[in-house]
Amino acid sequence: MSYEAIAILMFSTMLVLMMTGQRVFGVIGFVAVVAALWLWGTGGEGLAFAAAMKLMKWYPLLTLPMFVFMGYVMSESRLADDLYRMFHVWFGPVPGGLAIGTILLMVLISAMNGLSVAGMAIGATIALPELLRRGYDKQMVTGVIQAGSSLGILIPPSVVLVLFAMIARAPVSQLWLAGVIPGLMMAAMFVAYIWARCRIQPHLGPVLPAEERAQITRAEKLRLLRAGALPLIIFATMMVPFINGWTSLVESSVVGALVTVAGAVWKGRFTREVFETATRNTLAVSCMFMWIILAALTFGAVFDGLGAVNAIEGYFVDRLGLSPWTILILMQLSYLVMGMFLDDTAMLVIVAPLYVPLVATLDLGIPREFVLVWYGVLYTITCQIAYLTPPFGYNLFLMRAMTPPEVRLRDIYLSAIPFVGVMIVALVLVMAFPDIALWLPKTVYGD
Repeated sequence: MSYEAIAILMFSTMLVLMMTGQRVFGVIGFVAVVAALWLWGTGGEGLAFAAAMKLMKWYPLLTLPMFVFMGYVMSESRLADDLYRMFHVWFGPVPGGLAIGTILLMVLISAMNGLSVAGMAIGATIALPELLRRGYDKQMVTGVIQAGSSLGILIPPSVVLVLFAMIARAPVSQLWLAGVIPGLMMAAMFVAYIWARCRIQPHLGPVLPAEERAQITRAEKLRLLRAGALPLIIFATMMVPFINGWTSLVESSVVGALVTVAGAVWKGRFTREVFETATRNTLAVSCMFMWIILAALTFGAVFDGLGAVNAIEGYFVDRLGLSPWTILILMQLSYLVMGMFLDDTAMLVIVAPLYVPLVATLDLGIPREFVLVWYGVLYTITCQIAYLTPPFGYNLFLMRAMTPPEVRLRDIYLSAIPFVGVMIVALVLVMAFPDIALWLPKTVYGD
């Protein structure tokens, strides 16, 4: 049997087994081990054992539970309450100002935890009721919270970029730096869209009434402005020592977790219940990610042993005559289609053994040492789009679980459409101008 036929058989078997409702890591690991035994006989199961040892020895893996813990402490201790109040006061006079403030809140939350679900929980519990009470359009509101929370997987310290780095064997520090400018650019595009839309249709995002603005004193504004210093302090204490080389990646993640806990203690919100909930959720999420990474490494080892990546590259380039950029675009389109049915980790694990080494071999005019860093940003932006694409977008169902009854599933689906359009524009810009993502890591680490 040819390499191409074996690869197709493995992928098709994996997809069929996923339809049975089994866990993603179980399906992928099962297919990988069975394929190894079939191809190499007794001893083939050693691929899974070797992958497990490689995972256990991968020191940067310790960053994963630290950042997950940060996100849950932030969410459970409600450290974002004062931040939202700050944006509420300072952006109230602007058309769509409270929605713009929600996006900015999400940017700060993203810089503190690296999870989409944390931003979604904070937005749905703090911003959503206030925006609806203020007469904001329900489709505008739900779209803002969904799109804003998705920034958590792009702006460092992104857990998704850490996962990509583990599977693609790319440097986490460069991936984080590469996500900064695209993440801020996308946030700015969201803000511009909200302002323009609410300027044209004021009923979608009414300004704060003048009489209410008059009741807010300058002292109150300054007090709330100081509340915004906490996430900046957490981000600075974590990232500045790391970028300057004073701490390692793992040490920085520990510093970030400790400072987040200290902030919750200082606010008087770090209770036993907060600690227990954050710890339990951190353990569950970390174990899930570890099983997924283990399955992906095993599956990738089988592909490496087959030489299937070289065979598939030859098929696309030599037999079909596709250009490198055409192949890349087709890969991104496949992600968008898969994103309608799968979450980000499932997509990465399914196609990483094929896509990651294939991208590394394509001549895209990007320095070899940065090509996987750039592709990691493209993958993450595509995951953001997948979070908001029907029928099974991750954020769509999270949003439905957190909204009041008057917000229907149809409203949530429609609310995502304009923001998906903005994300696609951002994806095209990063593809067309790679230096949007690569300028910062190139500047820090040199060409």
